[in-house]
Amino acid sequence: MKVVEYYLNSLKNKPNVSGKVCVMGLGYIGLPTAALLANRGYEVVGVDVKRDVVEIINSGKIHIKEPGLDTFVKAAVQSGKLKAYIKPKESDVFIIAVPTPFYNDNSEVPKPNIEYVLDATNIIAPYLKEGNIVILESTSPVGTTEKITNLLKKIRPELFKNDDIRLYIAHCPERVLPGRIMKELIENDRIVGGINKRSSEVVADFYRTFVSGKVLTTDAKTAELCKLVENSYRDVNIAFANELSIICDKYDIDVWELRELANRHPRVNILFPGVGVGGHCIAVDPWFIVSDAPEEAKLIKTAREVNNYKTEWVIEKIKNEILKYELENRKKPKVALMGLAFKPDIDDLRESPALYIARKLNSEFDNLIFVEPNIEKFDEFEITDYNKAIEEADIIVFLVAHKEFRDLDVKDKKILDFCGAKNQ
Repeated sequence: MKVVEYYLNSLKNKPNVSGKVCVMGLGYIGLPTAALLANRGYEVVGVDVKRDVVEIINSGKIHIKEPGLDTFVKAAVQSGKLKAYIKPKESDVFIIAVPTPFYNDNSEVPKPNIEYVLDATNIIAPYLKEGNIVILESTSPVGTTEKITNLLKKIRPELFKNDDIRLYIAHCPERVLPGRIMKELIENDRIVGGINKRSSEVVADFYRTFVSGKVLTTDAKTAELCKLVENSYRDVNIAFANELSIICDKYDIDVWELRELANRHPRVNILFPGVGVGGHCIAVDPWFIVSDAPEEAKLIKTAREVNNYKTEWVIEKIKNEILKYELENRKKPKVALMGLAFKPDIDDLRESPALYIARKLNSEFDNLIFVEPNIEKFDEFEITDYNKAIEEADIIVFLVAHKEFRDLDVKDKKILDFCGAKNQ
């Protein structure tokens, strides 16, 4: 709470601001951004297509789990600076923060779907006026900012007379870590890529009113690729760790000990291996590059394949352990699957490899115990308390290194630790 209060007070120390901001999409990025801007002093119109989300926010509550966000939203709503709606209203700044998923066509290389971005652009178009700022925050393929500019030019040609663009349009990708969003929205450096130099400058000045990190300017395509490259870099490094864990298993070597020893080298920093990669960033963004540059992005593609393979490899290791237990004990084991979220200490299930593993195993085996300390209720599985799961299970499988698992007494149990839950 003290940390949240510190950031709320720090916003008040910046120069006075005025104006109305419309945030399209009130999810994991849109809502924190809207709450932050409202606490900064802007009048914020939050827009979401889900009516229940609108109602929850207008009551001063939140529909997602993120440390500190509830305090920010409650303060913003109570001050009257944040109000949520189904449709936008005239504003000075429009921020598009909607999802950019894949097309569900089962292609070898997933193709990014920017239809939500284009839909949001269509929706805000009638509300735009000369001098407005339009910001795309959604992680997007290279060229998306140009596409929304062309779409607006088609819908509102009077704002683009004689190539004199009367809007300031830019891409400013979010680069925050779930579990630290409110802190990183303020502290992290931001990159602003405008459709022209003036757009970059104007939008950068807007971000400087609430960001304490550096705000750097470039062109739109560079900003778009920068975000994709950041997560591709991380994906490649995770793939090395995951591949290393498979190699260690082949030689019956403790990967956690090996990692610790190798990292004693002053220029080596091997990450923790896991059960794959999840979330809406690292598991997704590299494909945005590969789909558009398949011949050039060979290493990026290989890393994605390695991390996806690791998930399937984990499933086979668990299945083999279950079958081994059945042969040795002549009964089916109770198996505790520890963690369903895509990373430690959050409730986010997006693209979660742990959840994928749980679903696959549930389709083949009985006696599974599902544990996720950050979720109270889940429609697909009955969530069990982790202490009870440890008592009941014959095989304990750590899929996510949640902090609750670190000090658990798991003596006399068969342990499969794929994430370093007991080695961090």
